Amino acid sequence: MVGIWVLALIVSIALASSLGGEYSQDFSLPGTESQTAYDLLTDKFPQASGDTLDVVFEAEQGVEDPEVQGTVEAALAEIEKVDHVESVVSPYTELGGQQISQSAPIAYATVQFENLGGEIPLEEINEMKKIVAGAEIEGLNFELGGGLVAFSEFEEPAGAEGIGLLFAMFILLVTFGSVLAMGLPIMTALFGIGIGLSLVFLSANFLSVPEFTPQLASMIGIGVGIDYALFIVTRYRQLLHAGHDPEESAIAAIMTSGRAVLFAGTVVVISFLGILLMGFSFVEGVAVGGAAAVLVTMVASVTLLPAVLGFVGGNIDRFKLKWFHRSETGHETSFWFRWSRYVQRRPWVAALSGLLILVMLSIPFFSLRLGFSDAGAGSTDKTSRRAYDLLSEGFGPGFNGPLLLAVELGEPGDLASLDPVTEALSGTEGVAFVSPPQPNEAGDTAIMTVFPTTSPQDEATNDLVHRLREDVIPPALEGSDTKVYVGGLTAGGLDFAELSGNRLPVLIGVVISLSFLLLVVVFRSILVPLKAAVMNLLSIGAAYGVVVAVFQWGWGAGLIGVETTGPIEAWVPMMLFTILFGLSMDYEIFLLSRVREEYVRTKNNDLSVANGVATTARVITAAAAIMIAIFLSFVFGFEDRSIKLFGLGLAAAIFVDATLVRLVLVPATMELLGDANWWFPKWLARIVPNVNVDVDLDLELLEEIAKESGAEPAPIAGGIE
Repeated sequence: MVGIWVLALIVSIALASSLGGEYSQDFSLPGTESQTAYDLLTDKFPQASGDTLDVVFEAEQGVEDPEVQGTVEAALAEIEKVDHVESVVSPYTELGGQQISQSAPIAYATVQFENLGGEIPLEEINEMKKIVAGAEIEGLNFELGGGLVAFSEFEEPAGAEGIGLLFAMFILLVTFGSVLAMGLPIMTALFGIGIGLSLVFLSANFLSVPEFTPQLASMIGIGVGIDYALFIVTRYRQLLHAGHDPEESAIAAIMTSGRAVLFAGTVVVISFLGILLMGFSFVEGVAVGGAAAVLVTMVASVTLLPAVLGFVGGNIDRFKLKWFHRSETGHETSFWFRWSRYVQRRPWVAALSGLLILVMLSIPFFSLRLGFSDAGAGSTDKTSRRAYDLLSEGFGPGFNGPLLLAVELGEPGDLASLDPVTEALSGTEGVAFVSPPQPNEAGDTAIMTVFPTTSPQDEATNDLVHRLREDVIPPALEGSDTKVYVGGLTAGGLDFAELSGNRLPVLIGVVISLSFLLLVVVFRSILVPLKAAVMNLLSIGAAYGVVVAVFQWGWGAGLIGVETTGPIEAWVPMMLFTILFGLSMDYEIFLLSRVREEYVRTKNNDLSVANGVATTARVITAAAAIMIAIFLSFVFGFEDRSIKLFGLGLAAAIFVDATLVRLVLVPATMELLGDANWWFPKWLARIVPNVNVDVDLDLELLEEIAKESGAEPAPIAGGIE
């Protein structure tokens, strides 16, 4: 088995290296007005369909000073020679006459590219930075602005994955107290990541795979790989410490914890594939890549890991560290057993307190505003932020996110039909300036630019887009065959945010429904799966609330290096739900599978919950600590606001889920429900296949394990110590 996995790793890496596809930048939004505008310009106005950037400059002596003008025009001439540049509109030409500020010594030139940003090498952006850096004279300062420039300034901290792996190794050492035991989960995760990433590269041949997919797949692969192996290895050690031989221990560990891993992994795969329901082509690769990484890791956990355990045998605790090493027996004397009993004695207090905290954390979620932060949220160390500030100072914040109007003329050359549109736009509140229509060579299409008075991320800009589309442009075109579509990056971001918000409930509903049905089959219960789904939603809601409070309201934002508030990135709720629901359900299944196993053996709900918490709490806590450490490295290791937002949301949800939900709400609610936890209608039992996590495991073996590990203390009245 080890040989098969080594061969699979080598072959998959070789295939990915030779046959792997290329990353895609297909951010199409079918059915939206911004996409219609883009398609029209691509077809009829190709020279205006590519991305743009701004060359912004400020001159103390005035931008129209002869020396300044000569220096700027020379620099722009060099920029126009850079590959993929279609044209440069200088403020010193008639076409660019409006690009000189009347209120400050600031002006800008517009660089038009032939292609969209994903097709433009970053080296060309860096070449432009060198050109303007070499052209500066005393009193003259250049800055480059726009989305392409901001993207070129994104830097991933060197060794980010390595730092996360070091955190994981340290926590595993503390958990197991053994170097060899620590290495097994790391090994499983690395095999899963290696093969999973190879599948991601191969899938790029027929799916749209964005550039961040490998990082996401690696993060998830490390997380679930360590989680799954940690759960199985812990159970294996428990059985060994109870006196069983390695073969019997491996069999029992795979039949119990291994089955839990299979079901937990299936839920995560379902969650990732649910992204396909959003209907965005650019996340297809994310869905398949994440699901592939989890699937490979899950299979490795129940095939490769037990094979390696066959070599390890009884030496699992070799190279142990005396400070951390501990026995896996005697759970009835552990802190976690006593904690569960403490919660069970006060179930109403614990349940209501935990619920109140979750609800309070979730309240900010109801103020959620989806969108995209602009360059104004970036660090002032970046040229994109400084260019943003200069444009805001000289022309107003709306010049950082113009609206692009694609015009399909009813009659070729009939620009007069646009006069009512220009007049209506100029008189609209929130519009700072409207450029005259520029026709294409055929005269059947024109382009207009509308500059709002507010910044791209401002809610007022979103309102303006809606007013233009619904209230301003249609009346101005009444009786005309001319059609006008509001597009551009700002409008496209709004369309994506609205589409994402409308489709998110479908994703949540389908994933939860499928997971509920799977858990009904696993645990042969109605209330346990229902409770699991509700609690996972509460923990995710709390994570949404935390990110809204910090990034939208600004509570404590400065503590994590966030300078400005703004909307929540429109892709974050979708990705947060997908990842967090899967990981939360992992912990739920790990805990409840052990509780279910104990209940099948003892038929004592109270004791089963206490033993289940006692035997899994340390594992779940360790797994959660690893994930939180990795996610917090995103918060403090990256400057990018969206990465910080994503990392904080993940860390907050995992913390809440592994502490408040698993250690308070689960034991409290299961105590209140009692044997009703395991109620299963007879008619349903006849049609649902019996594939629960403890099936086929010899109950005599369970009794013997429990007896030898001292995991069944004598209960007193009511089953509560």
